[in-house]
Amino acid sequence: MTGERTEVSIWREAALVAGKDLRIEARARVALGQILPFGLIVILLFAFALDPDRGVLTRVAPGLFWIAVLLATLLAVGRAFAIETHHGARDGLRMTGLDGGAIFLGKATAIAVQLAALEVVLGVGVIVLYGVDVNGIGVVVLTAVAATVGLAATGTLYGVLAAGLRLRETLLPLLLLPVIAPVMLGATRAFEDGLGGVPGDAWPWLGILTVFAVIYTTIGVMAFGALWEEAA
Repeated sequence: MTGERTEVSIWREAALVAGKDLRIEARARVALGQILPFGLIVILLFAFALDPDRGVLTRVAPGLFWIAVLLATLLAVGRAFAIETHHGARDGLRMTGLDGGAIFLGKATAIAVQLAALEVVLGVGVIVLYGVDVNGIGVVVLTAVAATVGLAATGTLYGVLAAGLRLRETLLPLLLLPVIAPVMLGATRAFEDGLGGVPGDAWPWLGILTVFAVIYTTIGVMAFGALWEEAA
């Protein structure tokens, strides 16, 4: 019974943290005013830069989609920890006594929600502008879910590592990009199979994305509390 109460408490605390971050973002409108337009500009620039008549856009659409999501992830992660630096918010959050794993899950969930909303808009933009066909909608959706969880979990974990550093805006990409290379590779390959290829070929890549997401979510829940204290 105690274990069940603890588990419920962690998820309740995570929901509180996620709700706090999402309310802040909704009021500040950073995601709507900066991150979303940034992602759209990326796919628009590639649409103009490449020749659609030669079919280049259709072939590179999965990679361009995830590049745009990756850049948006860096902005979202940086923003998630920047909001804790104002008016002693980080110290206030520490003094609430919330479980470190719950804080991790809450902040990762808030980032994942923002990325998911971005991906929906970018996905529509890619289909309209690049003229791609969706052969396996189920594979595409599952890939997006697994990759988004992996990006959010990894970004939250490395975001707290960089939070206490003076050059965190510069160091965060250097820390994060090498680690999420498997996500970018797996998501791109799975999207290629789900969009214009054979959807059944995407399952091994989807498996890699799922394992990656589970590993980094587990590490984050276990280690975030100590990292959060050291970054304060």
